[in-house]
Amino acid sequence: MSVTAVAFEWTDTNRLWLIENPIRIVIYVAVGLIARYVAHRVINRATRRPAPGSGEEGKKPALLRHLRDRSPKALRDPQVIERRQQRAETIGSVLKSTASILILAWVVLTCLSVLQVNIAPFLASAGLVGLAIGFGAQNLVKDFVSGVFMLLEDQYGVGDIVDLGEAIGEVETVGLRVTTVRDIDGTLWYVRNGEIVRVGNMSQDYAVARIEVPVAHNVDLERAQQVALEAAQAAVADDTAAKDVLGAPEMLGVQEISADMVTLRILLKTRPNAQWALQRRIRLQILAAYEVNGIRMPYPTGREVGPSTLVKAGQSGE
Repeated sequence: MSVTAVAFEWTDTNRLWLIENPIRIVIYVAVGLIARYVAHRVINRATRRPAPGSGEEGKKPALLRHLRDRSPKALRDPQVIERRQQRAETIGSVLKSTASILILAWVVLTCLSVLQVNIAPFLASAGLVGLAIGFGAQNLVKDFVSGVFMLLEDQYGVGDIVDLGEAIGEVETVGLRVTTVRDIDGTLWYVRNGEIVRVGNMSQDYAVARIEVPVAHNVDLERAQQVALEAAQAAVADDTAAKDVLGAPEMLGVQEISADMVTLRILLKTRPNAQWALQRRIRLQILAAYEVNGIRMPYPTGREVGPSTLVKAGQSGE
C-alpha cells in the first residue's frame, strides 16, 4: 500500500477529529470574538460622550440619558460633565467585563461539547458552586449592585460633602463596593455601599447658609434685624465672597424665644460647599455691627451669678 493511500485512509477514518471538530471549534471561537467585539462597541457607544464634530458634544452618554437630570445651569458645569463621563465609563468597564466573562464561558462550554466531553457534571457543579457563593457572598453582591445604581443615579461623587448616617464628611473615593469618607477630624471611614440606607448630599446644585443670631430680650428687635441684615449684605458684597453667593441674604425674623435670649435667623443661597465659610464670615460681620450699634447680646459679660449661686458655692467650699 502506498503512502498516499495510507494517508487518505487514515484521514478519512479520523476526519471528525482532524477536520470537522477543529473547524467547528475555530468557528465558535471566531463567533465569540465577534460577539465580544460587537458587545464592547455597543457598550462604548452607550457610555462615551459623542465625539467632537458630531454636533452632539453637549449631550450626555446614552446610558445616562434617561436618568434624572439636575438643573440646566448645573448640567453646564464642567465638573458635573466630567463626573458624569467618569461614572458612565465606570459602568461601561463593568458591563464589558461581564460580557467578556459570559461569552468566554459560552465558548469554553461549546468547545467541550464539540470534543464530546460531557458538560452536564460541569453545569451541575457550577450550579452548586454558584449557589454556595451566592449564599456566602450575598453581602458582596448587595454592595456591588448598590454601587452600580449609586453610580448610575449620581447620588454623590468625589469631593462631595455627604451624610451617610454614621459617617459625615468629604467623599474621597467612590467604588463599586466601598465608599471612603474623610470626616472633619481626619478619620477615614470605609462605608460598604450595600449598608448605605440613605444619603444626604450637601454639595449638589446649591447650598443654603443658615445664620442664627442670639440677642437679648430687652433690645429693639426691628433694629436688631435691620442691622443684622445690613451686616450680612456687606459681608457677601466683598469680591472674595461674591463668587460663592447665588442670592441675597434673607432675614426670616424671630426663629426662637427662650428664657435667656431671642434668636434671629438669616438664610443665604450659596454655591455647594461654600455655606460654612460664608456662615462664619457673616457671623463675624454681625457681631462687629452689633458692637458698633450697641445691640446687646445675651450675657455680654458672662452669665450673672445670683445670691443663691454664691451661697451654694460657699457651702461647697466649706
